[in-house]
Amino acid sequence: MDSQLSIDATVQLNNGLGMPPLGLGVWQMSEGVETEQSVLWALEAGYRLIDTAKIYGNEAGVGNAVRKSGIAREEIFVTTKLWPTDFFRVRAAFQKSLDKLGLAYIDLYLIHWPMPLVKSRLWKDFEKIYAEGLVRAMGVSNYSVEHLEGMASTADIPPAVNQVRFHPFSYKKKLLDYCKSKDIVLEAYSPLARGKKFRDPVIAGIARKYAKTPAQIMIRWSLQHGLIPIPKSSRRERIIENGAVFDFQIEDNDMKLLDNLR
Repeated sequence: MDSQLSIDATVQLNNGLGMPPLGLGVWQMSEGVETEQSVLWALEAGYRLIDTAKIYGNEAGVGNAVRKSGIAREEIFVTTKLWPTDFFRVRAAFQKSLDKLGLAYIDLYLIHWPMPLVKSRLWKDFEKIYAEGLVRAMGVSNYSVEHLEGMASTADIPPAVNQVRFHPFSYKKKLLDYCKSKDIVLEAYSPLARGKKFRDPVIAGIARKYAKTPAQIMIRWSLQHGLIPIPKSSRRERIIENGAVFDFQIEDNDMKLLDNLR
């Protein structure tokens, strides 16, 4: 990833759409005030990517914040996801998410979990929604190399994004290399390992070296691997901290140390 990347830049997807390089994840945020306020703080801090899902139960809060922000809709990139219980009623589930968000379109719609038995028909349903112009890009979540290879033969339109758990202690190099070779952007959820590794001596030592926090080191590591990280926080100071990762570069030797954590 370009060392000059900034929070207001974009990463080009395989359909030509620009996607922000860093986002806010709202998993486990309660609907209403917590979600709305967190999204508003993120947008105020310069974030332009917000990631939700049907199963999170807070799509309405995301949509309300987008409208309250005063920022033009086309400047905000909203992602939501199809849950497995809706795999046989994709169009209805999509419309319900759209209605809850209160938006005219969704920027990125993802299959939340792989379901091999319905993969061909399911992706065709996604392609129909895409053809209607109701989503600007389509993708998947939690897909392995094998899952991606399995859908390649039947997909008329390849997925633009694969969202997976990815951080220095869950470094999926094979998947990352495969996605890069297929022009699929890998998006990292839980890029901070849920805060459980901040005291790891390697993370802490590198953080001291760059005068950054452990969270900033882990997010920057994702960025330098070409991923789009979506750290979750409902605390304003943490949201701001997580976004302040574009003013430094982790050196190659330190990247290798982070790559080899387990």
